[in-house]
Order: sequence, then structure tokens, then C-alpha cells
Amino acid sequence: MEQPKTVISVASLKEIKAPIRDELALFEDKFKAAMESDTPLLDRISRYIVKRKGKQVRPMFVFLCAKLNGEVNESTYNAASLVELLHTATLVHDDVVDESYERRGFFSLKALWGSKVAVLVGDYLLSRGLLLALDNNEHHLLQILSGAVKEMSEGELLQLEKARRLDIKEDVYYQIIRKKTASLIASSCKAGLATTSSNKEDLEKIRKFGNYIGIAFQIRDDLLDFGSEDIGKPVGGDIKEKKMTLPLIYALNQCSKAEKRKVINIIKNNSKDQAKVAYVIDFVRNSGGIEYSQQAMYDYRTKAFELLHTFPLSPARESLEQLVTFVTERKK
Repeated sequence: MEQPKTVISVASLKEIKAPIRDELALFEDKFKAAMESDTPLLDRISRYIVKRKGKQVRPMFVFLCAKLNGEVNESTYNAASLVELLHTATLVHDDVVDESYERRGFFSLKALWGSKVAVLVGDYLLSRGLLLALDNNEHHLLQILSGAVKEMSEGELLQLEKARRLDIKEDVYYQIIRKKTASLIASSCKAGLATTSSNKEDLEKIRKFGNYIGIAFQIRDDLLDFGSEDIGKPVGGDIKEKKMTLPLIYALNQCSKAEKRKVINIIKNNSKDQAKVAYVIDFVRNSGGIEYSQQAMYDYRTKAFELLHTFPLSPARESLEQLVTFVTERKK
């Protein structure tokens, strides 16, 4: 479906949060409580994590999806806390796997406390999430979110396996991002709605909605790496980490065998050379890879909107639509 070439109005996060403003404020207190420990080092690290939290997009999906069918309740808060604990744990572990010393413009836990502490903190956060669900008899939420953690691990391992050979095709790329990124967003949406609805058809629709958004979200992240707009993210990071993104996969499928060998050789052996990374970025831009990936992202966004519009119109549905636009038009 061709996306109209118009300027898209993107609501601010403050506007998007309006229907759940009070719930998010209370959630922050509950999340801090869920992070607390009587071990001084853990408590200090937990405070560091809380102070440097991101946009909390996933808890927003939880609360807004819950409000599609009713009012937020204690189970919804548990779902949002579980999602955020699991998400934070995976980010901490990712920084160890990727040997990253920065997260959201701040030092990562790995940089400040080392890999051993970071791994243990990630394990602690995972266990806190599991106990939160069990202590509150939220077994249905645990089942939904445990599946996401399993898929995220599988996605990371599949990406690491394929990165060694740089032979990822589009179908494998989508398999990786569905597991690695989309599974948690899909589970966040389903967990949120599951706290106010037991309708299996609606739960499956909202899971698919989250899956489409997660895929579109990751494609947007891929596009940001090529710096085709005024963005807040350093370009070429994925190339330096030897990650095969959709724009690059498309470009490699369009070029000659000789050009393909040259680009793959750069990624394999010269990914730290800024000039050669710039060459790969230009190669992708000139191939049509940016436009192809943008269209794929818009197609998934349209699929998500179609599912969302099967739910009754409400302030929560309007905010969900705005949130979808926000995450697919973001600059960083």
C-alpha cells in the first residue's frame, strides 16, 4: 500500500499519555518498589536504573490496551511492572553481549560495574518479575511474558549465528526481529488487554497488533542507522556491529556479485573504518534500500491500524494510534 507523501502530525508523548497520566504516575511508584532490595549494591544500581529509564513505551502499551476494554486495575499494574522488569533485564544483558558501554546517553551497567555485576543484576530483575507474577497469582501474565523472553533469547542467538556469515535473507531477518523486538511489544499489548478482557479473539487481535508494531518499530530503528534525516542517533552503528538490517539486505539483493563481495568484506573486516562505513551507507542510500524499508514499515503500520480500528473508538484507542505513529516517526 503506497504511503501518501504528506507531512504526518506526530503527537507529543505528553499528549499520548493523557488518558493514562494518573496510572503512569502510580506505576512509577510501584515499579520502584518492585526494584527494591536489601542488598546495598543492588539497591544503588536499581536507583541508577530507575533514574535513567527510557520513554516507557511498553508500559504505555500495557495501560492503553487495558483501557480498550475497561478500567486499569491492580492486575494491570502488575502486568506493566512485569513487562518493564523483563525489558530492563534484557537491556542489561544485551549491553554485556554487545560489549556496550553506553545506554540512552548514559554509562551502561557493564561500563560502571563490569560484566559480572551486570549479568547478576539482569538475573535479579528477571527473578523479581517472576516473583511479582507468582506472588500475585498472575499466572496468565507470566505465561504471556515468559513466551516473549524465550523468543527474545532465540532471536538474539539467531542473529549472532547469522552475523558470522552475513547471509541473512529477508525471511530470516523478519524471523529475527519478530522474536527479538516484536515479541515483547506484542506480549505487552496482550498482557494489558488480558487484565480487563478474557475474549480470546480480541486478545489474539491485540497480540497481532503489537507484533506488527514491533516489526515496524525495528525497521524504523534500522532506518535511523543510515542517517537519512535529522536524527539523534549516531549513524553506522549497526554496520560496525555487523548487523544485517533491512535496508542493507535489500541493497545487497540489488547489486552485482562483485559489489556484494566488496560490501560484505567491508562489514566483515573493516567495520571500524569510518570511511568504509560511510561507503556502505552511501551504497545503501543509492540502492533504494531506504525507500524500500520505509514502505515496508508503513505497510506493517497500516496492518496494525486496521486491527486497532476493530476496537470501539475511545481516548485509549486514539492514544494507541498516536503512539504507533510516534514510534514509527521517531528521530532517535
